[in-house]
Amino acid sequence: MAITLEQFSSKCHDILKAEPGPAGREKVRALLETVLKDEAFVGKALDDSTPERKILFEDPELRFCILAHHYQGAKVSPPHDHGPSWAIYGQARGETEMSDYQLLEPASAEKPGKVRKLKTYKLTPGVAHVYNEGALHSPTRAGPTRLIRIEGVNMEQVKRLKFEAV
Repeated sequence: MAITLEQFSSKCHDILKAEPGPAGREKVRALLETVLKDEAFVGKALDDSTPERKILFEDPELRFCILAHHYQGAKVSPPHDHGPSWAIYGQARGETEMSDYQLLEPASAEKPGKVRKLKTYKLTPGVAHVYNEGALHSPTRAGPTRLIRIEGVNMEQVKRLKFEAV
């Protein structure tokens, strides 16, 4: 039986309320990997009309958001973190090449921070990855991709600092 967005968001809420730190996020990541294998869920959340960023659910108590992302073509994002928050990226369709970075110099409002690439790996359909607070990463997409992503808070409301790879 297919899981609904309401069931998924309720399970995420229960997990994160019981364990709000990295251990709870890891449980949500594992749950997301299960949901990514549910063709009915993915098809409903990520249809052809889904934009690059669509909030599917925002938890009124814990403030986490479940988002759908549909990228039509190639896209490269610079190194970034999620400010004071965290994110879980879940690959539904296509492939994302993800790079992780080490902080060399902190960022400020006046100048970007400096980072060094540590490793690169692929997120393929059914794979989800947690990025905790301060985890610097950058996604690269060579073609169309679809993701379900969970943010600790709605990142549209968070001012983030910039970073550049050296």
